[in-house]
Amino acid sequence: MFDEFRQEADEYSFEDALDAEDEPDVYAFKDGPAPKKRSFLGMTPVQRFVIVVLLLMMTCILSSFFLLVTERIAPPFLS
Repeated sequence: MFDEFRQEADEYSFEDALDAEDEPDVYAFKDGPAPKKRSFLGMTPVQRFVIVVLLLMMTCILSSFFLLVTERIAPPFLS
């Protein structure tokens, strides 16, 4: 097994590799319409970031309010 690798390494030359790069790429994209730009709900990344930050703030505020109402925590001025 390793002998095969050694033989392949000895037979390999960088000049052959450079010649192979000049050949057309089989997997290259064909000319045609560009793929459509995907967007989530038609929003830009900045708009999505603002929505996420607002959701995070609402979650933190609502959870803190719930903890206050259920008296799991108490503000320091009521103790």
